[in-house]
Parts: sequence; structure tokens; C-alpha cells
Amino acid sequence: MKRDRSPGVKLFLAAIIGVVLLIPLLMVYALVGDRENQSRTAQQSITAGWGGAQTVTGPVLVIPYEDQSVQTETVDGKQLTRSVTVRREMFLSPLKQSITTDLAPDVKQYSIYRSVIYQSDLSGLASFVLPTDLDRSGVGRDKLLFDQAELRFGVSDPRGLTDGTTVTVAGDVQELHPGNGPASTNGSGFSTAVNWDGSEELAVNWKYGLRGSRSISLVPRGGETEWKVTSPWQHPSFKGSFLPDNPEVSEEGFTANYEGITNLALGEALVNLSDAPAPIIEDGSGRDAEYYASVAADNSQTKFASIRLIEPVDLYSQVDRSVKYGFLFIGFTFVCFFMFDVVAGARVAAAEYLLTGVGLVLFFVMLLAFSEVIGFTWAYIVASFAIIGLLTSYSAAVLGGWRRAWMIGGMLTGLYATLYVLLSLEAWSLMIGSVLLFVALAVLMYATRNIQWSGLTSSQDETETAAADS
Repeated sequence: MKRDRSPGVKLFLAAIIGVVLLIPLLMVYALVGDRENQSRTAQQSITAGWGGAQTVTGPVLVIPYEDQSVQTETVDGKQLTRSVTVRREMFLSPLKQSITTDLAPDVKQYSIYRSVIYQSDLSGLASFVLPTDLDRSGVGRDKLLFDQAELRFGVSDPRGLTDGTTVTVAGDVQELHPGNGPASTNGSGFSTAVNWDGSEELAVNWKYGLRGSRSISLVPRGGETEWKVTSPWQHPSFKGSFLPDNPEVSEEGFTANYEGITNLALGEALVNLSDAPAPIIEDGSGRDAEYYASVAADNSQTKFASIRLIEPVDLYSQVDRSVKYGFLFIGFTFVCFFMFDVVAGARVAAAEYLLTGVGLVLFFVMLLAFSEVIGFTWAYIVASFAIIGLLTSYSAAVLGGWRRAWMIGGMLTGLYATLYVLLSLEAWSLMIGSVLLFVALAVLMYATRNIQWSGLTSSQDETETAAADS
């Protein structure tokens, strides 16, 4: 009589196959990252002629001044020191500024990929006052070259600037020049010359249209900054160093008010002898974050406020999280097969474990593929129904009957439903998942309490021993 493998050996073989299946599961995990990068590349292609994630700032008033610098030269082997006049720049932030932004979003599509873009109208009012204690900054008023002063406005991606950009200073419309923006936008933007002697308050009005995508950020500066943003987009995400005061988000859109961002909160004086560097802004696209991280100073402390126009469901994030639960699907299914094998007497071969595991891994590939076309929810329904139907039918042949197969189908249905709940309840997913695992382990321990893992059952041993003695 041929002796069957012990339950311990069967469990070991099933565990080995489960570990082997982690290899294609990891490949699917890498595939998700690759498709996400491809999506970002496609989104960049969509916005290439429109405008990327925008960062705006300004205005800042730049006034050159003359300063004395000591230089040391070696002439005929002798050290000579002389004083030379050099030209430097003083950066004066507004005493108060108020900015209004209206965002009109849209969704552009390239093949199966989508990207959120927007057309915005920005307008603002700023006032500049030369401090009475200017000497404390190390610059004398008599050294200032007021006739060479200029206003600088920052726009990180000037491709998005549209017609109708105007700047009015003391009631006069100014001539604008491209480039020469503040350092906080890496010099991108526009500027205009200003005729001001510093004796009175300087009032500046401006407005311009700006196209962009995914997000818009503001680098506030000055004594007090107010920023009001309105948009019909229903899914904003507020990021950065400052959050809006009581934002209103509804089905009609959102309104965000940033009130009272002072220079004390910014940690910046109104007068500076160097311009603030570019902030490191994460906008979710990957490219812009890397761009700013590479050009900004390593110790950049520039503060900003940012608003992202996000999709309600980030399908790649959802698929990525679901793949991380893949080993649970393989484990629970293999445990059910194992129980039918050692308890109910249905013999399950190693190849049948392997084919079942491949089907479970295929679910995540189908989920990713269909999500890019019909969205995550419908893709989840299609992929889960397909795999449940496939494995239920296969289980009928493996386990020797439809009754057992329907039990496998019910278990898979419960698993997929549970996973969807865990993906929806992100904040509670760890606690709910740990409780369910505890319950599953308790049930498994109870069901296998009488199994002799090292060999056959005691009754079978006695029968074989008696047969051998006769």
C-alpha cells in the first residue's frame, strides 16, 4: 500500500509554491510602477504645449545700490589693498498685498491617459514703503539707485502666460519685459522698470492670465499676504507651509482664503540683500518635485502655499496598495485547498496549487489593465468576477465536486469584497485587516487541532500495523 505524504510535508510544499509565486507578484508590483511612470510621461506630453505645475510670486521691488568693496591684489610681489565701488541689489517686499485667483479646470486626454489642466486669472494689489530704519539693513538711502529700480514677478513656467498681462504703477501702465523674475521661481517670470524715489507709498496693480496643470502654488512675501482662490473643481488638495482658513469644498467647487500670512510667519524681513531661493514643491507629478529639488538650495526654507487639482481616485495608488495584499489571497486560497486535502481527502497536486496561484496573480494584472481604461471600481468588479469564475470552475475539478468549488468561490468573493473595503477605508485598513487575520488564524488553528502533522492519523497507523503483523 502506497503511503500518502504527511500533512506537514503537504503544508511545506504548498508554502514553497506560495513563496515561488511571490516572484510574479513582485513583477506585477514593478509593472504598476512602470505604468505609473508611463502615465506621467504621457501627462507631460499633454501639458507640453500648455503649461506645467505653476508657482507664482511677487511682486518684489529690486533697487540697485552702490557699495564699497575692499580688494587685495599682488603687484611686483607686494600685497596692495584698494577700495572699489560695486553694484549690488536690495530686495524690498510689499508692506501688504492681496491676490485673487480664479481657476477654470479641464481634463485633457491622450490615448488612455488623462491630465488635469487649468486656465487661471490672477489679479492683485500691493503697496511698497521704504522703511524708516533702512540703515539697519546695512544700506544707506543715499546709496540707492532709484532710477534703476524694477518690479519682478515670478512665474515658474512662463509658457502659460496669456494675453492681457498688465502692471499699473501709481496709475500708469508699465512696459513689461520677459524673464528676470525672482529667485523663488528660478528667474522665470517678467519685470518692469519703476520710476520711484521712495518718499511716498508705491501702489502696484497687476493682472495676468496663466495656464497650468495639476497644481498652482504661491510663494508669499511681504508684511501681510492675502490669497483667495476659487474654482469649480470638486477635489482640491491643500499642501505647503500654509493652509487656507476654513476652505469651502462642495459639488459646485471650492473657495480657499489664505488670510494674514505675515513676514513674521515667513521668517523674512521686508528688506533683504539676497533673494529667497526656490522652494521644494511636491505636486504629485514627479518631474516638478525633482526639478525644484535639484535647483533649490539644499537648506531652502522658502515657505509656500499650494493647491493641487487631484483626481478623486488615484488608480495607480489603489492598484499598488491592492498588490501588497496579494500574498493574503494566495495564502487563504492555499489554506482552503490544504484543508480539503488533509481533512476532506481531496488530493491536490503541486501543479494545481501553482495554476491556482497564477490565476490569483493574474487578477492584479487585469485590475491594472482595465483600470486605465474604465476606472478602478469597474475594473475591480470585472477582474474579480473573472478570476472568481475561473478558479471556482477549476476547483470543481481539483476538489472533486461543485459543492467544494462553491465554497472556494464564496471564500474568494469574501476576500475580494474585504480587500475593496480595506482600500476604501485607508485610515482604518490596518486595524480591520489585523482583526480579520486574527479571526482567520483562530479558525485555522481550531480546524487543524486534531491533525498529526508528522504523519498519518493514529487509526490509520494501527490498521497498517495490524495488516503487517498478519
